[in-house]
Parts: sequence; C-alpha cells; structure tokens
Amino acid sequence: MIENLSPLEIKKILDNDKNIRLVDVREEWEFLIANLENAELMPMSNFDEHLSKLHHDETIIVYCHHGSRSYAVCNYLIGNGFKNVINLRGGINSWSEEIDDSIPVY
Repeated sequence: MIENLSPLEIKKILDNDKNIRLVDVREEWEFLIANLENAELMPMSNFDEHLSKLHHDETIIVYCHHGSRSYAVCNYLIGNGFKNVINLRGGINSWSEEIDDSIPVY
C-alpha cells in the first residue's frame, strides 16, 4: 500500500531524516518553474531510464504537480519491488499552498 501523505507530514519527514530520496516526476519545463530543494528530476515520461538510480532499501518520496502522476509512479515502484515509497498528496501545488508560498503555483 502506498503512503499518501500531506505536505505537512512530508515536511516533518524531510526535516528529521536527511537520507530520504526526493523524486520529482514532472517534466523538465515544470521543474524549472518550481521544485523542492534537493529533489531529483526523473520525469514520468521516461521514468524507466531512471529506475536503476534508485535502491530498493531507501525511502523514496515522489511528487508531481497535483499528486496523480506521482501516485502512478509509486504504484510502479511497488510493482518493481520497492517497499518504502511515499506519495506527496496534492503535489507541489499543495506544498506551495500549505508549506512554502514562495514556490510558484502554475
């Protein structure tokens, strides 16, 4: 089952654990508009090319614009044997609204 956590819950995790992998699955043009600090861009459109960069034993937080693409990628990761996968519910849009309004909304 995918953990589908709110921006506040994700922020608490990121504040307390620096060994989290933060993966942005939006397209590059979206990443250039707005992104979260320390996020790695791995677009859903070519995610297979990035799969080998991830390790099965790490905790991975995945986000997109509103949470749909990242949820699909979380399902894909779980289907490929990853266990510690978390989706940012509401995506970067919700993060901007709830955590950091300096991040542009688009």
